[in-house]
Amino acid sequence: MEPAQPADRVPADQTPPDGQPPVAPTPAAAVPEGEPALAEPPAAPVGEAETGELPAPPPAVDARKSERSPKDMALSLLVLLIPIALLLAFYRGFLGGDQPVTVDPAPAVESARAANAFPVSEPVELGDGWRTVNATFQNVEGGATLRLGYLTPEGRGAQLVQSNVPPERLLPAELTAEGQPQGQTDLGGRTWQRYTARANEQAMVLLEPNRTVIVVGDARDNELRHLAGTIR
Repeated sequence: MEPAQPADRVPADQTPPDGQPPVAPTPAAAVPEGEPALAEPPAAPVGEAETGELPAPPPAVDARKSERSPKDMALSLLVLLIPIALLLAFYRGFLGGDQPVTVDPAPAVESARAANAFPVSEPVELGDGWRTVNATFQNVEGGATLRLGYLTPEGRGAQLVQSNVPPERLLPAELTAEGQPQGQTDLGGRTWQRYTARANEQAMVLLEPNRTVIVVGDARDNELRHLAGTIR
C-alpha cells in the first residue's frame, strides 16, 4: 500500500485521462500564505524608457529678482548717472566742450589770392565775439569760390562767399531757387542787393564785374550788415 499524499502536493504524473489533451504546467511562483502578492511596477514614461535618463528639473526662479522694489531700481540708476554727470562737467568746464572749434582763415585766403581768379577781400575789425569756424577755397565748375564761415557774438551763423561763378548759377546754388531780391541797401559806399534765402536765413549780394560777394546766414540783420560793412 502507498503512503497517503499531502493534500497540497501536486502529483508528479500529470498525464490526463484517456481521450484528453496534455496540459502544460504553468510556471507560477508560489506565494506563501498570509503574504500579499507583489504588484507590478508602473511603466516608465516613453522618454525614460528610450534614453534611461530622467527629465531635467525646471530652472529655479531667482526670488530676489521679483523682490526688487522701485526704490532699489532708482538707486541703481542713480549710481550709473553720477559718473556720467561728472564726466560731462569735466568735459565742459576743463576741456571747453561747449566752445566751437575755430580755424585760421589765412591759408584759404592766401590760396584764393594765389589763384588770382578774382579780387579777394576779407573782413577788417569784425570785433570781439566773432569766430571763424570754416574757411575753404576750391575750384568749382565754372570758376572758383572762397567761403568763410563765422559764428556771431549772439551765437548765430553767417557766411561770406566770394566767387567768379556766373551769378545766374551761383545765386540759386547759394540761396536756393526761391531766393528773390528784396531791395537795395548801401554799406561802406557800395550798393548791396537784399535777398531771401533758405527757410530762416537772409542774404545780401554785391554784384561786381569780376566777382559776386554774398553775405548769408541765420544771424540777425544788424550782424549781417556789420559783416558786409567790414569787408575790404
